Amino acid sequence: MYQHDSLLLAPGPTTVPREILERMNLPMTGHRTKEFSQIIHQASRDLQIIFGAKHPVAILTSSGTSALEAAMVNTVNPEDDIVIIVSGAFGDRFRKIASSYPFNAHIFEVEWGKGVDLEEFETYLNSLNVDIKAVFTQFCETSTSVKHPIHELGKLVKTFNPNTYFVVDGVSIIGAVQVDMEKDLIDVLVSGSQKAIMLPPGAAFVAYNDRAIERFKEVTTSRFYLDLNKYITSLNDDSTPFTPAVSLIRGVQAYCDLISEEKFENTIKRHEVCKTAVRESLKALDMELLVEDQFASPTVTAFVPNKNEVKQIKDELLSRFNITIAGGQQHLKGTILRVGHMGKVSPNDMLQFISALEVILTEIREESVLGKGVTKFQEVVNQYV
Repeated sequence: MYQHDSLLLAPGPTTVPREILERMNLPMTGHRTKEFSQIIHQASRDLQIIFGAKHPVAILTSSGTSALEAAMVNTVNPEDDIVIIVSGAFGDRFRKIASSYPFNAHIFEVEWGKGVDLEEFETYLNSLNVDIKAVFTQFCETSTSVKHPIHELGKLVKTFNPNTYFVVDGVSIIGAVQVDMEKDLIDVLVSGSQKAIMLPPGAAFVAYNDRAIERFKEVTTSRFYLDLNKYITSLNDDSTPFTPAVSLIRGVQAYCDLISEEKFENTIKRHEVCKTAVRESLKALDMELLVEDQFASPTVTAFVPNKNEVKQIKDELLSRFNITIAGGQQHLKGTILRVGHMGKVSPNDMLQFISALEVILTEIREESVLGKGVTKFQEVVNQYV
């Protein structure tokens, strides 16, 4: 049988564009050379538009989790009271990081698949009767495909207490959404390389405002490699505190060049088109969506097939059509599937997924659904043209 080209639609890692791979494959250069100084200078500043940041963005050679930990240990002192919004596996990651340090973490649990209820969260903050030093949240909870109302959350946190730091995990959404750290009242915003920023895994990013820079200097929590003061000082000298992933940082530059060419507003629109078309197509195929439209992420969609369909859909997409999607995590394992539409994706890529899904569902259900999802997909895309 003809073997289709592979189509990686997991919610990270994602497909890396050829232009980025080519730039990353250039001959190695020393990380203390003038050439690399120019690369780190440009890359850290080009990222500012993606993060909506006023300062150059720190680039760490490590996974997205390191950026979560860096954001916490540079913002929180031992015995400080913090609030962590936990709405899925990666909110839970923040909780686990906090439990490794002498912080007083208060957990605001949100049902998996739901967005933060702002009134409930405000009531929760007011009920604590302690000085909340920082609030940590996900922008997009990758494990459920929920996009939280970050702008409204930022306003709520600062209304509650203007001195509370607002720290946002943007790992699976930055690069696909408009964000403005000043307007959204975000103090620290982090991300990783392997999702909408469409690089290989191995780099993490931390954006910060003036308040955060001053806070990092005064925090006494023990840290070494993740001490953001070192990265900020080095960036001022167009350098890095430790040996960086030189090739990956070249890739960051290539990524920013691609976004500049496409124009960032068009990048955001492309992700929105893919999201809406996929969601409407899945509805047309009688698939339950885990998340309501208002909280739907532009980068990943979680859907709920019948229990007996979950494994078969995932396995056959890969074995027959060479399309990779993801299953659920923790207690959602075996009950949901997640399809990524982030980074180097186009409506054509997502149409392949819907078309293949129709073939599989027609066989599983012994009733033709051919054309139902594809037609709806094309209708949605046509509205955006």
